[in-house]
Amino acid sequence: MFGTQRDFDKRLIEYRNSLTGIKHLHRLKTPSAYASRPQLNEPITLHVTTSGGIAYDSVCCWMNVDGEASAFEFVQDESVWNALEWRYVHHWSGQIPPQTDGTIVRYKIGGRVVGSDRWVFADNQARVLSEATEFAVAIDDYDIPMWVRDAFIYHIFLDRFYPGDGVPWKKPTNLSGFFGGTLRGVIQKLDYIRSLECNAIWLSPLFASPSHHGYDATDYYTVEPRFGTNAELVELIEKAHQRDVRVILDFVANHWSNQHPTFQEARHDENSEYRTWYTWQRWPDEYTSFFGVKGMPQLNLKHKSASDYLLKCAQYWLENGVDGYRLDYAPGPPHTFWADFRQACKAVNPDAFLFGEVVSHSETIASYIPHFDGCLDFLLADALRRTFALETATLLEFEAFLAAHETYFPKDFSLPAFLDNHDMTRILYLAGEDKAKVRLAALVLYTLSTSPVIYNGTEVGVSQRNPLGRFEEARLPMLWGDEQDKDLLTYFQRLGALRKQFPLLASGKREVVHLNVQNGTYAYLRTLETNSVVIALNIGRRSATIDIPIPSFQNSAEDMLNRNRVVVSEDSVKVSLAAQSGAFIA
Repeated sequence: MFGTQRDFDKRLIEYRNSLTGIKHLHRLKTPSAYASRPQLNEPITLHVTTSGGIAYDSVCCWMNVDGEASAFEFVQDESVWNALEWRYVHHWSGQIPPQTDGTIVRYKIGGRVVGSDRWVFADNQARVLSEATEFAVAIDDYDIPMWVRDAFIYHIFLDRFYPGDGVPWKKPTNLSGFFGGTLRGVIQKLDYIRSLECNAIWLSPLFASPSHHGYDATDYYTVEPRFGTNAELVELIEKAHQRDVRVILDFVANHWSNQHPTFQEARHDENSEYRTWYTWQRWPDEYTSFFGVKGMPQLNLKHKSASDYLLKCAQYWLENGVDGYRLDYAPGPPHTFWADFRQACKAVNPDAFLFGEVVSHSETIASYIPHFDGCLDFLLADALRRTFALETATLLEFEAFLAAHETYFPKDFSLPAFLDNHDMTRILYLAGEDKAKVRLAALVLYTLSTSPVIYNGTEVGVSQRNPLGRFEEARLPMLWGDEQDKDLLTYFQRLGALRKQFPLLASGKREVVHLNVQNGTYAYLRTLETNSVVIALNIGRRSATIDIPIPSFQNSAEDMLNRNRVVVSEDSVKVSLAAQSGAFIA
């Protein structure tokens, strides 16, 4: 799922680039905690590093707030020896003064070359201020929406979910064709989704588009006719809300279809007002596109009219009842756009949930904390898949990752986590069709503080047919009726019911109380005030009885998931687990 980031040499290049020259990389520190959201009326501390063959005697920030320009200097904090680079890296910090609610601070950072009046600017190493990378941060008092803290999201790939009652699947000649899923089908399956205890749905892109996936839209104001109508989307929102289910749309800001009217005009009219909405290497045939896919030209969101167009689209659907956006390929647009996007969306609906797709490491994810309420947790998904499906990581390695991961990000930053999605190998296929592995991974996912995301079909045994490497393989149609694995479905429904029954799973403390790598057993305690539950797992191929040292646990405790035998004494909880099984003890 991490593409070239899996390659050590490419990671090494990225790491070295992050240290060379003058770099800010959107790194913020605030008085309260590293990388937490900037607070009203508090200074914002910016972090910069300099290294390489240029020495700087001054680092300066030029900022603009509502058209008013000012500047301040950084101070050099320390110089740290980097053994890999075999030279010093210099760390600098400077403070943006306290700002009021609704402010967007735009700024650029530069370093003056020693003995000259020449400047080099972060992060693109420009030599003139007008060409420097622009950074931005929105200042507001919007907390993460309350409903997000208990969110449980069902991810629907619209074309492959459900055609509607009495409507058969279409039969395309290949997996890139149209299978016929509709909004009417989603409306008719809302009660099914609710049976999983999901209280939010995330819909794959549904705007007018020539493709089955919809990530190449031609009109952000119109639902793709294959899926239904604008009226049906509004009906879906209304009927979902009647069931206390929120509706989240997949919003693509980085690119759209080469059939989009603005792109068509820009290609055919050299004087078109839309020509500046795109980045041309050689007009009209060579232009920047999403990972080189010519059918998906990338938008130039530094251009205000292009940016404003998308902001108005996002506001329009929030005004029509949408509860939030999953923001596709968030590293594509500049951070300045996301600062504007946050302000535009929150102005319409302060409870809108904005979470990004940032497929990268934690430092990169943290740079989006000022803009988003959260980011999808690809790192946890990767750890779950390697530990429970592939078994290439040990339980000890999983716990080492998880313990650090849980404390790295501020508590008011949501990290919705998942087992699989539409862009990666189905977890059941990855697990060699071993559903016991999927059950174990799901048990962990459902009992961590993060908001769980279930990709449609994972709960009923949807797999794939061919080896890794094709996105479409992870997008086989949803199984319905007798084709579903009813036992697996019941298991997921039970997990959902337990998560709903025990709110401490979303907000309580987690403590490891047992870990034995040799026999593959693992247990952790989730506690909130005087309430607690124990999650116990046996990933081994033999049954095991584990004695968990927990004093004063409730005497009437039982395994509420699989009915394994539980014995409680004064100072421990003993549970007998079949091979590849788990227990939820409360």
